[in-house]
Amino acid sequence: MADHESAVLKAMKAAGKPVRPGDLAKELGLESKDVSKAVQALKKQGKVQSPKRCYWEPA
Repeated sequence: MADHESAVLKAMKAAGKPVRPGDLAKELGLESKDVSKAVQALKKQGKVQSPKRCYWEPA
């Protein structure tokens, strides 16, 4: 797993609620495009899901 992916997943778990990639980017100090790429990779692995449009949470 890439560094960004593990950081994004960890931040999602810590949030305890569905979060937007832009909010994660601000919190982690990353570019929003990097967070979006990490989210898509995690989605392909089945590690995150989207309960509503533009929000993500651990699966």
